[in-house]
Amino acid sequence: MPRLLENKHIVIGVSGSIACHKAVDLASKLTQEGALIDVVMTPESTHFVGPTAFQSITHRPVATNLFNPLSTTSMEHIALAQRADAILVAPATANTIAKLALGLSDDMLSSTVLASSAPVIVCPAMDGHMYQNAATQENIKKLEATGKTMAGPRKGHLASGMTGPGRMLEVSEIIGYLKLALGRSGDLSGRKILITAGCTREAIDPVRFISNHSSGKMGYAIAEAARDRGANTTIIAGPNSLPEPVGVVVTKIVTAKEMLEATVEKIRNSDVLIMAAAVADWSPSTFSSQKLKKGSAYWELKLKKTTDILTQVRNEQVIKVGFAAESENLFENATTKLKNKNLDLIAANDITAEGSGFESDTNRVFIIDSSGIVDDLGTLVKYEVGWHILSRVSKLLS
Repeated sequence: MPRLLENKHIVIGVSGSIACHKAVDLASKLTQEGALIDVVMTPESTHFVGPTAFQSITHRPVATNLFNPLSTTSMEHIALAQRADAILVAPATANTIAKLALGLSDDMLSSTVLASSAPVIVCPAMDGHMYQNAATQENIKKLEATGKTMAGPRKGHLASGMTGPGRMLEVSEIIGYLKLALGRSGDLSGRKILITAGCTREAIDPVRFISNHSSGKMGYAIAEAARDRGANTTIIAGPNSLPEPVGVVVTKIVTAKEMLEATVEKIRNSDVLIMAAAVADWSPSTFSSQKLKKGSAYWELKLKKTTDILTQVRNEQVIKVGFAAESENLFENATTKLKNKNLDLIAANDITAEGSGFESDTNRVFIIDSSGIVDDLGTLVKYEVGWHILSRVSKLLS
């Protein structure tokens, strides 16, 4: 599986907040993805979590003292700053944010950030009144003006008992910001990729609708892979319960008509269109504004065809990738769709195969190109399927 963080030197700067426990989980998750984690702690943070917790996870020394006589380097903060591929300040208290904004360097964390040219992602965590204070907001603006990324905070229940802004992002979101920063120089940097995802719903009445089992997982996985390779990525998504990927623009729609309109509008400024959505082929010919009541034992519903989105794509310069989810005659049906819709690539998957299908986290996929060459990917997690598709797209773009 592609590992964007493999052997990347990531500094996690931990300041004194109750959210320190999330930093332990963050260090663990990043280590599992192959990153080399150096944790730098302020003296205040050690009142919440001990250095041993981080060292046992990262298997690397934890820096807490700017003047550590046991350090293997004469100026440890400089060594950490120079080898860092990125710095995460998580959690970032109001005090730490103020220090970073003013360029102070009176502890190990602020000195490391000041000495580094690596991307810095700041994850605020504090009481809501402290976050909304004019001084804190001014410091945040200063950090953003110098190129620092502010990740969060979210609104939610805070340690003070109040509810409001100040809650540190979840670990998965912070990792999303990290991958966004590290992927900016990838092979798809500057490319604009448009992806459709999920199902559509075609209303019968205010209560009932026609739909399918598509969860949107495949399209969202492709979008994350595209972001991690530097692409400017947009998803046009049908109804789903998935969290929006960090750094990806998400346009929500409901019906096939709405997906068509959004795609036609956004394709004008795109380099690639990947149709991963399971768009309804049919919709009710009429809509009842009132809930239809049960009558006889049988009910006939008249349907009409929806407009095929790919037939309306006017940008001939765009690379088009389709999906064929089939229950029989996989290659025949996929190849026919590839030709009829003038696609550059099609990803064909047998939805009856084990580990493959709409709501699964994996997919059994064959990629077929316009010359008829078939590449069997086997059964992979959907992110990896997306990575393989994008590798072929990258070659077509170049």
